Amino acid sequence: MLHSRKKYRRILIAVGVCLLIGFLSGYATQSSVTTWYAGLNKPWFTPPNWLFGPVWTLLYILMGIAAGLVWARGLHHIWVKTALYHFGFQLLLNGSWSLVFFGLQEPFWAFLIIMALLVLIILTLKWFRVVSKPAGWLMLPYLAWVLFASVLNLSIVQLN
Repeated sequence: MLHSRKKYRRILIAVGVCLLIGFLSGYATQSSVTTWYAGLNKPWFTPPNWLFGPVWTLLYILMGIAAGLVWARGLHHIWVKTALYHFGFQLLLNGSWSLVFFGLQEPFWAFLIIMALLVLIILTLKWFRVVSKPAGWLMLPYLAWVLFASVLNLSIVQLN
């Protein structure tokens, strides 16, 4: 029972950290979405603005659950530490993408960040799977969405 409570506490903390990063990223993008971003040329497959918030919220929750499952295995193991280091770095890049794309209004530099982010997500997923197969599976929607976002980002660079 105690082990189970520790596991759920770690999952809740990890979800909270991910949602906090998402909230801060969303806050940074808020003013640019209806002004600068609205004026950009975008490809035909650009989702409506209202879709991004719910999708990212779900992805941050899944990422947090995945990180919590890995963390619950204990920080004494080098594989857990390696997985969580990768996760932390990719989470920082995730947040910095929003700041660069929307805050600084620099789609090209944001594209370079999202390329690095993709590499770190793949490495994170690899290490998560080593520690916990379910954690690896939980990261797949995030990888898919960031792949899509990368294509969208590149298209915006090319169109503007």
